[in-house]
Amino acid sequence: MTTDAPTLTTPPQSRLSTMLEWLLNNTVRNPLRFVGLIFLIYLLLVAFNNIRIGEYEADQFVRQMIFGLAQGSIYALIALGYTLVYGILLMINFAHGEVFMAGAYVGFFAITAMDNSGMLQDQALLALLITVFTGITASVVIAVLLERIAYRPLRNMPRLIALITAIGASITLQQLFLRLFGASTRRYPDANLYAFPNLFPNQGCEVIDEVQVCRGIDLIDGRYDVVVLGLELRILPIHFVVFFTALVLMAALWFYVQRTKTGKAMRAVAEDKATAALMGVNVDSVIVTTFVLGAVLAGAGGVLFALYNNQVSPFIGFIPGIKAFTAAVLGGIGNIPGAMFGGLFLGVAESVLPSMLGLSSQLKDVIAFGMLVLFLIFRPTGIFGEVLATKRA
Repeated sequence: MTTDAPTLTTPPQSRLSTMLEWLLNNTVRNPLRFVGLIFLIYLLLVAFNNIRIGEYEADQFVRQMIFGLAQGSIYALIALGYTLVYGILLMINFAHGEVFMAGAYVGFFAITAMDNSGMLQDQALLALLITVFTGITASVVIAVLLERIAYRPLRNMPRLIALITAIGASITLQQLFLRLFGASTRRYPDANLYAFPNLFPNQGCEVIDEVQVCRGIDLIDGRYDVVVLGLELRILPIHFVVFFTALVLMAALWFYVQRTKTGKAMRAVAEDKATAALMGVNVDSVIVTTFVLGAVLAGAGGVLFALYNNQVSPFIGFIPGIKAFTAAVLGGIGNIPGAMFGGLFLGVAESVLPSMLGLSSQLKDVIAFGMLVLFLIFRPTGIFGEVLATKRA
């Protein structure tokens, strides 16, 4: 005859006391966290009150959520470049925002040339793909030159020197584009890419040779007022195009890093460069590949951003670059899923929270960087935590 071994269970009162002790140690006994907790509770109460009295409605939330996901997708694409380089070199490439800008700016010249030739009207999909490819190529060239000229000679120097160099490279690229192309803002030409005529038979209709032709919805410049579940929404298909394109690119990056031989080499170099070199890994090649991958995502993100923002200038990379760095820190610097989530989270938060809190949309930057401060108070390593081989100072 056997008897079950006695199981030790924690009494409810002990669990409660443990939770209270954790709360005291992490908030009340830490003045900074305590102030942060009080401020967070205040914001939640303000948001709940605005929802309760009807100043913030469901249709407004859905519209802002859709735009926030599109904007957050751009932040995520740029943030992945920051986190890849940091994971390999333990440096912040503050010139990465200008890599993003270069893709959008050179893409402008490509799409304008195809607009002037009529290709953008006759073969819109091909023209847009060429524009994206041109923007990616420009970003890759800029990133590789940065790594070879500015960063490689300083690889064994203190990280502060590399950080200052990155800031200098950022300003240099801004001024270079400013001197070459001028300070005036340039506008992307209107593009129409029709799709899904069977799903949307009454959209994109026009009379051609006395015959009505309906080509479906316009994925780039379309704007449609619809009612979904009783919510009155204005839908811009470009937001969905940006979001799903970004998801595909991020999934491709994740597969490349986790499932390919080069991705394995990248992870090995991130763990220990010297040991990876002894194992036959070409460290210089891996680092260049890392910069190229980040530039591909940034260049694609730059063109996508310009397609719905419709304008570019030599300075458009600064604010998205800083926001993307914020997203990378929120998610956990060096953490690829963290950068993805951090970008999407930040985009949605800065789109939704100002209206939900009854603030002006001009304060969205305050919301974004305020959230960074709050998260760093409670979770200094980011939401997903840092991914580093050893603890760094």
